[in-house]
Amino acid sequence: MTISKVFAPAKVNLSLHVTGQRKDGYHLLDSLVVFADVGDRITVSPASEPSLEVTGPRAEGVPTDGTNLVAKAASLFDLPVRIILSKHLPSAAGIGGGSSDAAATILALSEITGDTRLPAGVTDLGADVRVCLLRQAARMRGIGDDVSPCPGLPPLFAVLVNPGVEVATPKVFGKLAKKANAPMPKRIPQGLKTVAFVEWLAAQRNDLEAPAVALSPVIANVLDAIRRLPNVRLSRMSGSGATCFGLFGSEAEAQNAAKLLAEQNPNWWVTPTKLS
Repeated sequence: MTISKVFAPAKVNLSLHVTGQRKDGYHLLDSLVVFADVGDRITVSPASEPSLEVTGPRAEGVPTDGTNLVAKAASLFDLPVRIILSKHLPSAAGIGGGSSDAAATILALSEITGDTRLPAGVTDLGADVRVCLLRQAARMRGIGDDVSPCPGLPPLFAVLVNPGVEVATPKVFGKLAKKANAPMPKRIPQGLKTVAFVEWLAAQRNDLEAPAVALSPVIANVLDAIRRLPNVRLSRMSGSGATCFGLFGSEAEAQNAAKLLAEQNPNWWVTPTKLS
């Protein structure tokens, strides 16, 4: 029996500029996206009846019916399968967990069927699925349909932090006062060392950070806690929140900072990671 196992990495928005809003309500974005070495795991195997089982340390509360993006992704293929989602990332956290899970499901089914063409309906799964299918540093523009690789980024060592609150993306966009903001520069620099790149990144923004903090003030506490960590070079929120990240100059600095922050805040989800 063919079984496909695919890693579903966390997606991190290093920057997220909201540049406009279409008449149909969709927001236009300009975002630099990278992927972590932490994430969920998808296992797919052919079956007589479709099924979805959710396991893992973050399984509680994750739906196993047709509302789950994994089930929606699987439904794009004409093949009943059994799917096991091992959930390690917090849900509704601004790190693309559901979108990455859906992308991993598509990749797994593509491996099983031997059909590498994207199935019709991928866009309907959400703005982040296309970039999650790419699974490498990329610039994402428009409504998530314009994705281009960004080679030449330096190694980035980070600590991801989530305080255990879910933030609804539509509510965050609804709180955004200004929809037409400046995009990132036309050219994203390549070949910079880590410190120089982080300095460039610090001049960029996450336009959703302020409205997310207004909805969930604990995000401000997380950002403050990250800023107080030794050797941190940048703190920012990812996506629409509530996960935030701190960037460091080395893997050891990130690991030491994560250990310290986890000791100070035992109820938060804290993990060191390498972004690429």
